[in-house]
Amino acid sequence: MATWFLIVIYLAFISLGLPDSLLGSAWPVIWPEIGSSVGSAGLISMIIAAGTIVSSLASGKMIQKMGTGNITLFSCLLTAISLIGFSMAPSMIWFMILAVPLGLGAGAVDAALNHYVAANYQAHHMNWLHCFWGVGATMGPIIMAGYIADQNFWRGGYAAVGVIQFVLVIVLLLTLPFWKRVAALRETAPTIMTDNETNSEIRMPGNVLKLRGVKPSLLAFLLYCGVETTMGLWGASYLVGTRSISAEMAAGWISLYYGGITFGRFITGFISLRVQNRLLIRYGQWITILGGLLLLLPLPSSFSVAGFILVGLGLAPIYPGLLHETPARFGKENSVKLMGYQMAVAYSGTTLLPPLFGFLAAKTSTDSFPVVVLVLLILMLFSAETVNRILLRSQNVGR
Repeated sequence: MATWFLIVIYLAFISLGLPDSLLGSAWPVIWPEIGSSVGSAGLISMIIAAGTIVSSLASGKMIQKMGTGNITLFSCLLTAISLIGFSMAPSMIWFMILAVPLGLGAGAVDAALNHYVAANYQAHHMNWLHCFWGVGATMGPIIMAGYIADQNFWRGGYAAVGVIQFVLVIVLLLTLPFWKRVAALRETAPTIMTDNETNSEIRMPGNVLKLRGVKPSLLAFLLYCGVETTMGLWGASYLVGTRSISAEMAAGWISLYYGGITFGRFITGFISLRVQNRLLIRYGQWITILGGLLLLLPLPSSFSVAGFILVGLGLAPIYPGLLHETPARFGKENSVKLMGYQMAVAYSGTTLLPPLFGFLAAKTSTDSFPVVVLVLLILMLFSAETVNRILLRSQNVGR
């Protein structure tokens, strides 16, 4: 039952990914209709991310009171209602209001499901879990591109995704009793060992922020979500404004970026059976930098598509790999609390970095998009490698 139950969790992550890519892919045709500005997407993204930070920090207590199943169901319902609201929003103020429940719905379920899978399943399941987030994130722009092609009818795109969310809500409602049954089975079943299980059994101090390597690890989460969201939110605007690509084609190219993340995580799930998370994270970061260089160099537009795909492929193993390493690196007894912190810091990157680029683009243009992306990718590589050096040095000292 526990294995089959993963399908329900995967479906929940599809619902988590569906709304994430809609705003960026549709924004070039949204802002003129609602009388806003090109940089206002950053404000909406900031509000959504702020909601996820609040619910992520509260996720530990919410899991204890409500249970993961109820949190997942309620969160998906919130996002479904918000998306239907977006499809009818007449002005920027309504986008800002509806962004609040959309963000609150995403944060708690993200932290709860990530902790559940990290603590109870092996690394390939974490990669496939986030692969299904990519399925949702890839489907979003594809659906939106179809509606934009029909007289820029972006409202139909939001409504269609909202209906899909409601279908997932029904599925989660029907399977709600299984959450308790699977939890009971997990309590009696042997614990699944991770690659570094011996490290996770070490007693750790109570303040998780004082653990060795935690701070640069949190910085890696902040930079990851910042660059992933910046790519998804502003990529289409860059392609339209700087590369002179049509809005319909730009939305399709952004779907290829999310498709790269999705396909990369599917493949990484198999590779992780033989390759350690640490190496997968490192290889992924070098691939993202290669993609960033393709975006930066003055090459034909076709190379921009390759750059977006490569960045997506490179990002694929980084986030699930960092999440799955949490119990092994910092102790299972700290992972529940630390997972909430990681989600909060990750969404802080989503909150701060894309709006900063939006402010820059509003004052100048979108031409600096490749430079900003490449700088963020290099900083992420540096922070992740800093964690590896600290933990390796700590292990050598302990011998």
